[in-house]
Amino acid sequence: MTDAPTGETGFARVERPAPPSAAANALTFGWRAVLKFKHVPEQLFDLVMTPIMFTLLFTFVFGGAIAGSTGDYLQFLLPGILVQTVMFNSVYSGMGLSTDFQKGLFDRFRSLPIWPLAPFAGLMAGDVLRHLIAGGIILGIGLALGFRPEAGVAGTLAAVALLVAIGFGVGWVFIVIGLLVRTPTTVMTLGFTVLFPLVFASNVMVDPATMPPWLESVVALNPVTHMTTAMRGLFAGNAGVGAVALALALPVMATLVLAPLVLALYRRR
Repeated sequence: MTDAPTGETGFARVERPAPPSAAANALTFGWRAVLKFKHVPEQLFDLVMTPIMFTLLFTFVFGGAIAGSTGDYLQFLLPGILVQTVMFNSVYSGMGLSTDFQKGLFDRFRSLPIWPLAPFAGLMAGDVLRHLIAGGIILGIGLALGFRPEAGVAGTLAAVALLVAIGFGVGWVFIVIGLLVRTPTTVMTLGFTVLFPLVFASNVMVDPATMPPWLESVVALNPVTHMTTAMRGLFAGNAGVGAVALALALPVMATLVLAPLVLALYRRR
C-alpha cells in the first residue's frame, strides 16, 4: 500500500473536496424546512384545520341552500377549497422567513459559501411539502364525504400538480413581503388582508352568475377564479389548455419576476 505524499509538515496532502452544487445547497435547506414539521407539529395543525372547517361548514350548512344538495355543492366546492388552502398556506413562507431574520439566521447563511438562493429554495421546498400534505388531507376528506373526480386518477394527479405550481408561484409574493417587513405578525396581517378579498371575491364558494353584474366582472378578472376553474376542469376531465394556461399565468409570472427580486432584496438587507 503506497503512502500518500506528504509536505514539509509531514501531513498527507489530499485533494480539496469540490464545493457542493446549487442543487445540493437547496436540498440541504429543504431538509431543514422538513425538520420544522417534526419540531413544530402544531404548524401543520394550523394549516390543515382551517380548510377542514371551511369544507365541512360550507358543505353541510350552506351547501343545500346554495346548490340544492350537499353532494352537488361538494363537487363544486372542493377544488376551490384546495386553491384557497395553498393560497393561505403561502403566507407562512413569508412568516417563516421573517422569523429566521429576527433570529439572525440569515446573517449566518450570508457568510456561508453557498448558492445565494439556497435558503429561499429550501423554504419553497418546505412549502411544496406543506401544500401536498394539506391538499392530500382535504382531498381525502372530500372523497370520504362523497367527492368524485370524474377524470379519475390521471385528472386528480394533474390537479395536484397544478395545485403545487400555484402554491410555489404565490409563495414568492410572500417571501418578498417577508423581506420588506420586520415581524412575522405583520407579514400575516398584510398577507391575509390581500388574500381574503381575492379568495372570497372569486368563484371558490359560489357561481359568479349569482353576483351583481359589476362584481361578476371583477370576479372574471380575478386570478383565483382562473385557478379554481382550471382545477374543476382537471377533476372533471374537461379542462382546456387555455384554462390551465390562465391558471398558471400568475404563478409563472411571480416566479420569473420575484425570484430575482428576492435575491436583490436579500443582498441589500
